[in-house]
Amino acid sequence: MVDRPLIADHWAIVPAAGVGARMGGERPKQYLSLAGRPILLHTLERLARHPRVAGLVLVLHADDTHWPRQGFSCAKPLHHVVGGASRAASVLVALDLLAGQLPADAPLLVHDAVRPLLHASDLDRLCALPLDDHGCLLATPVADTVKRADTDGRVLATLAREGLYTVQTPQRFRLGLLRGALQAALASGQAPGDEAQAVELAGFGPRLVPGRRDNIKITTPQDLPLAECLLAAQSAGGEHDDVGAA
Repeated sequence: MVDRPLIADHWAIVPAAGVGARMGGERPKQYLSLAGRPILLHTLERLARHPRVAGLVLVLHADDTHWPRQGFSCAKPLHHVVGGASRAASVLVALDLLAGQLPADAPLLVHDAVRPLLHASDLDRLCALPLDDHGCLLATPVADTVKRADTDGRVLATLAREGLYTVQTPQRFRLGLLRGALQAALASGQAPGDEAQAVELAGFGPRLVPGRRDNIKITTPQDLPLAECLLAAQSAGGEHDDVGAA
């Protein structure tokens, strides 16, 4: 049996308009160095080299002065747009651009700019699922004990871990569904924390797809050395070159 080539049918949106306030540095966290190169470049390269990805839309801050100096190039189309006041508004700008080029049922990926360790097998598994009206996203079961605290930081309750997940990206939806969900959320004054929440607010239930735990989001200074170690481990095992395995 001859394997059929994978079809490049997904556009990937990378919202990178944030300022990274929790990092407390002089530059946005997506431009901090990871193994000698900006985090954002690692992220874009992981997406761009996957055979299911047809092109990318990078969402930048209006005052971004770092990106033009990065010198990133790839063989696939790469569009730049200026983001909005929130993540939801920024992703919507990218969706508006793609809506003029793609049908409403086109499959899309939205991936955090500061998740540079995305593994090809996670993308393989996510994109292999039949895409229904609900969409799907990577997630991992909660492993630690979870406490609910009051405003003074004292424990109110211990929550059962069963059925709890920490959410990752990419998140995968049809263009029209996600665009409509974000438009509705913003119009009603809601601020969804991620794309899945916008779709939930529209009455849908996205499917959780098991993801690798090393697909971490770099949010605080302590995350950088951990990401360095994970990247080195992936490189030593040749894992980051394992694309399109599905």
